[in-house]
Amino acid sequence: MQLLALDFDGVISDSAPEAFVVALHTWRALCPERPLAPEFGAGRGGPAPARAEVTAEPLYAGFLELMPLGNRAEDYAVMLDALEAHARLPDQAGYDAWRDRLPREWLRAFHKAFYKVRAALSDADPAGWTALMGPYPELPAILRRHAREVVLAIATAKDRRSVARLLRSYGIDDLFSEGRVLDKEAGVAKAEHLALLHERFGVPFAEITFVEDKVNHLDGAARLGVRCALAAWGYNGPREIAQARARGYLVCSLADVEAQLFGKAPDLPGGLGCGASPS
Repeated sequence: MQLLALDFDGVISDSAPEAFVVALHTWRALCPERPLAPEFGAGRGGPAPARAEVTAEPLYAGFLELMPLGNRAEDYAVMLDALEAHARLPDQAGYDAWRDRLPREWLRAFHKAFYKVRAALSDADPAGWTALMGPYPELPAILRRHAREVVLAIATAKDRRSVARLLRSYGIDDLFSEGRVLDKEAGVAKAEHLALLHERFGVPFAEITFVEDKVNHLDGAARLGVRCALAAWGYNGPREIAQARARGYLVCSLADVEAQLFGKAPDLPGGLGCGASPS
């Protein structure tokens, strides 16, 4: 491996509570007649809510369950719409069908508004906003231990401004120099991010590893020939883990991710490429 590309949300950053808060505020701004849950303090002009307050909200569990099925900020609108309707979306096909029901223009409006709401919250209460998105334990230390061995890069649908602020708060912004953070402007599909990293750093696809928390993004990357790994410590459940294993992708926990990415795990086949079949 010469280059390790990581998604940000759900891989480095445990950011679901922040996404939930911002999505709810965006929903209220666009659909004031359709309140879904009690409004958190920041929506009333106050500070960002505490993480514990957010995760205790009954709607949060359903939101978390749907997160692996979406890709971009407008997908939060799809999730909230489904939760409001008490719709059961057990798989990607069901989710995609529900998404296709919704007006494209409304989804685009939600996407744009989401980033404005996020920026307003992060500016109004920087400390409270950051506290909603801590790093996953051990990830910063693991990345620092291996920073001299590989090129470290981020491929994310998040905005660069937010990523930069969070990397600084995690103490690892120095590991991702200029050109190594590709955000939502680099493309919709993570395969576009990886193709750009391949071109920018001259690393063969076969020597790139991509760590992602969404199986559908790994599927896109698989066609490039990079080694793929599902971050099982994020928002994934048995459904996503089974899908990743069936496709031959690595499935990493926080306990074994270092061994799987930088060495051989004794109980797993080493060097499985995207699309390869387990032996």
